Amino acid sequence: MADVKLLALDADDLAIISAHMQDAVFKVAHLSFSPRSGLFSLVANRFVWEKAERGAKSFERCRAALTFKRVEAVRSIGFDRDKTEEVLSLLAIRFAVKGEGPDGVVELVLAGGGVIALDVECIEAQLADTGGAWETTSRPAHEAD
Repeated sequence: MADVKLLALDADDLAIISAHMQDAVFKVAHLSFSPRSGLFSLVANRFVWEKAERGAKSFERCRAALTFKRVEAVRSIGFDRDKTEEVLSLLAIRFAVKGEGPDGVVELVLAGGGVIALDVECIEAQLADTGGAWETTSRPAHEAD
């Protein structure tokens, strides 16, 4: 399997990254925001939907890094950022434009009602697999978006 490397510069591109990151799991400790550089990142174990959708008999997860540039502020609700070992599950990534754009809010929608909201100047996101895949015994209990 080839490593995924994607770049998003608009809402359509972001929807593709969202599909690849659906059901990714990560610890709160793996969230990072640098206000000075405007860089937000997370490292997650993403479910490899592209293999599962091809009818593979086994399922995989792989380590992936998701970064957003031009981030002005980060807000979160639905989890305690001080509980660094808590595992979160990403359901979707959405974008809401402010006014005429290109600025807006990127929302990382989490299972259990949590949300990480990124105020961005514009969409500039990258997803890259950073390591090999490993087999997992089951797939998430719903269909990919």
